[in-house]
Amino acid sequence: MAMAMRSGTTAALVANGAVTEVTRKPSGSVQLLASAKSSLRKGTSQLVHQAPNVVRRAGDGSLKVTMTATVPSSSVKGVGRTRPTSDPAAPDFKPIPSFQECFPKSTKETTEVVHEPTGAVLQVPFRRIHLDGDDPHFDAYDTSGPQDINPRQGLPKLRKEWIDRREARKDERFTQMYYAKKGIITEEMAYCAAREKMDPEFVRSEVARGRAIIPSNKKHLELEPMIVGRKFLVKVNANIGNSAVTSSIEEEVQKLQWATMWGADTIMDLSTGIHIHETREWIMRNSAVPVGTVPIYQALEKVDGIAENLTWEVFRQTLIEQAEQGVDYFTIHAGVLLRFIPMTARRMTGIVSRGGSIHAKWCLAHHKENFAYTHWDDILDICNKYDIALSIGDGLRPGSIYDANDMAQFSELATQGELTRRAWEKDVQVMNEGPGHIPLHKIPENMEKQLDWCNEAPFYTLGPLTTDIAPGYDHITSAIGAANIGALGTALLCYVTPKEHLGLPNRDDVKTGVISYKIAAHAADLAKQHPLAQVCQNDTCLSF
Repeated sequence: MAMAMRSGTTAALVANGAVTEVTRKPSGSVQLLASAKSSLRKGTSQLVHQAPNVVRRAGDGSLKVTMTATVPSSSVKGVGRTRPTSDPAAPDFKPIPSFQECFPKSTKETTEVVHEPTGAVLQVPFRRIHLDGDDPHFDAYDTSGPQDINPRQGLPKLRKEWIDRREARKDERFTQMYYAKKGIITEEMAYCAAREKMDPEFVRSEVARGRAIIPSNKKHLELEPMIVGRKFLVKVNANIGNSAVTSSIEEEVQKLQWATMWGADTIMDLSTGIHIHETREWIMRNSAVPVGTVPIYQALEKVDGIAENLTWEVFRQTLIEQAEQGVDYFTIHAGVLLRFIPMTARRMTGIVSRGGSIHAKWCLAHHKENFAYTHWDDILDICNKYDIALSIGDGLRPGSIYDANDMAQFSELATQGELTRRAWEKDVQVMNEGPGHIPLHKIPENMEKQLDWCNEAPFYTLGPLTTDIAPGYDHITSAIGAANIGALGTALLCYVTPKEHLGLPNRDDVKTGVISYKIAAHAADLAKQHPLAQVCQNDTCLSF
């Protein structure tokens, strides 16, 4: 999930008691015209003129889509151009602070779990926190991955023997959902059960039902498996990735290491700059957590940023390229249908999703249905081959409180439900992406509709932000919404950093965003009465 920033507008921030203005120049956006008179309904001409990624009626009756660039203006203080990687094949990696430096009273430990069907002994990591006082320690979930590893060598290939055994059997399919439906507990399921302190059979049953997913591409051998589902601990995703402004592979791998050190359960690589393939390769080989992408971003780069020139074949080849590298889940905005696009015309902020606006522009330019929707079965076949989970994108999510819970948003959500059921028929794991900008009193409706329409598939939300008034502090406004929607059943929360709407996050912003969301996730787990959350709460209180 990536949020676009306003173009041609001025944002007021409150910082250290002063009001500061950050201006985004109109040159950051690209205006795109496409005739789509027949898809317009009467009365779609009233729009706010400076909204990002907005669909407007032009003077000739056509639709105009303004796509806002997702890179910050160089006029934003503190944002500079990072020196590009000189040799993508041999980046100059710098060490980050060690686990011991970050957590001086913690140690990394492992517990042994036997996978009964194969007899394999699984080494499952956890963090042991040593307390002051009478209680000697308590154990916590750990995402930091193997330590003291040279990034040039990559992480140990934990899952190689697991995958080799499966491929030697020549099973019909290789997805976690396929095995779960067959009553088979995989090594990944046993691993997740140990991390969550739950029965492996319960993990299997939730995956079989579609209420939980284990994102685990068979090519991502370095992965320490984790599970996403509302019956389990609420998880946190952190977005990283290069752009035209920051193009350093070293910096993105550092952000990966830093985010997982502080508790990120998954990573999304949203790279759009140079060396996209190489950046992703280094991230994959150094990530112990699942890695997601938005493939339409790279597909757009392949056609020089011209959305009209996208084709299904370009997109298909991009999916296969990323699948071969080991990407664990794809965000695909297949629910942005041609007939839904005019519904955004009355919005204050139009279409703010970058992926959503790319698909919308293509649909309007060709007056055809979204190729991700029409080729959904082909996408499922690719995911089936590699065991890639699908995160069905919310390309029409609201970008402002004003637009929350509107017809466009909920029409797409209903389509997500249809696509989810079709994916399950082919044993492909699915989660649904959600908003966005939602005031507190409208959050429950989002959760209720998603559970109903999408048959309880895991929900994955960006916040939501509960107010639009605090640029520079949106890690707070969104953590409020995240705790609320997490308590209601959302399984994965996409973090927001202090740089949201303003610029690209640095390492400190990543840490702040992850910690803010880990607190929100813990608050949600307490509200759900998850036993591990209460143990953590009790032991932490006793240490004070």
